[in-house]
Order: sequence, then C-alpha cells, then structure tokens
Amino acid sequence: MNLTTIANAVLASTLLSAAALSAQAAPLAADATTVVLVHGAFADGSSWEKVIPLLQAKGLKVVAVQNPLSSLADDVAATQRVVDAQTGKVVLVGHSWGGTVITQAGTSDKIKALVYVAAFAPSEGEATSTLGKDYAVPAGIATLQQDAGGYLWLPADSVAKNFAQDVSPATAALIAATQGPIAAKAFGDKTTVAAWRNKPNYYIVSSQDRMIAPELEQAFAKKINATTTTLATSHVPMVSQPEKVAEVIFAAAQR
Repeated sequence: MNLTTIANAVLASTLLSAAALSAQAAPLAADATTVVLVHGAFADGSSWEKVIPLLQAKGLKVVAVQNPLSSLADDVAATQRVVDAQTGKVVLVGHSWGGTVITQAGTSDKIKALVYVAAFAPSEGEATSTLGKDYAVPAGIATLQQDAGGYLWLPADSVAKNFAQDVSPATAALIAATQGPIAAKAFGDKTTVAAWRNKPNYYIVSSQDRMIAPELEQAFAKKINATTTTLATSHVPMVSQPEKVAEVIFAAAQR
C-alpha cells in the first residue's frame, strides 16, 4: 500500500467519524416526542438515570421532573410546568407515587400516552392512602419512619430489603442516600380527575414488589385498560431492568 492510498484511507476514516459525531450532535426536531419522567416517594429524578440514555439513543427528548414531595398539588404543578414547556407531544411516565401525580397532571392535549411503572392509578376523588386498604400492608410500608416535620422516609436496610432488593448493595446504598422524604399528608390528598380515562395507557407490574402489592398493581392495570408488562423485579424496575422499562416507554412514544 503506497502513501497515497494510506492517506486516502485515513481521510475517509476521518470523514466518517466526523459525520457520525455530527449525526449524534444534531438537534432534535422541535416537534419531537418528549418523555417526561415523574419519580415517586423516597426517590428523586436520578432514579431514571439508567433509562434516560436508552430513550435518548432512540431519538426521544427526555426530561426528569424533580418533585418537591410536599403535596399532591405541588408535585402536579412541578410536572405540569415541565409538560407545558415542551413543544411537541409528551409521553408522561410515573413511578409509584408518581402514578398519582400523572393521573392528576396528565390531562393536557399534549400528552399522547401515560406509562405507569409499579405505580398508583387512582380514580377521581381517591387518596393514595386508601388505595391498598383491601390488601396486606407491604413489607416496606411497615418500616416507614416519620420525622418531626411530618415527612416519611425509609431506613437504609429497608431500601435494600424492600425497595430495591434486586440491585447491587452499592446501588441500594446510593438510593437510600439520595431518597426524597415525602410529606405524610400528601398521601391523603385526593385527585379531582383521572387522566387515564382519556389516554392510551401502559402499565409495568413489578411482581416482586414489596412497597405496593403486585396484586394491586395488576388491578390498576386492568382498571385503566393498560397495555401491561409484568417484570420479576423489585419496586424499582427502572433501576434493575432499565432496558425493559425503556422498551415500554418507547412503545408508548411510537403510537
């Protein structure tokens, strides 16, 4: 191979690399679908960190809401601000308590689908605290602690045993350290609408959940007529099986 051939080969390789980088950096269209991720209690927006890059790799815009966890109204307002800021259609995703939030916040015409991830799905006029009254108290709920300000939190050992029992010890310790305590009174706040009545719905049931009874999750999925996926995970499938969760969200975005 002569020097000219080598130089041409190097140039071609450089141009291909530059083209690939350019494609990766290309801005998304203004009307591209946005996935808005709503975390639950005892968590924050970082709970979606493994799902976000998987969705971005498929060409979706992604925004994770940071809920104050001070009341249903406050969390709904935080979510609606993010939804209102988007220029295209939105897939609204809620985990756990976030399911109650998206049920109240998800009525906008922008929203093309709702995705519930091991989440509450109340009807109009229901409080989250009443939704599991016909089921045994889950092991994790029995360990909740309340501080002097009325906020609930999970001890680190319960995070490892009941909240995220299928992740590494290091990841469970990180979840415990970054958890967002929630105002106990928020669970008594009642919804006034049920966005799932007028939206396409998806539901991920976590069959090994120790925070919400899996049977209750199945009942929610049936009630809202959701396209349902069951995963053999803890309460945090987006951490332990992010690829499966991303697949469901992407399917909702492709509608």
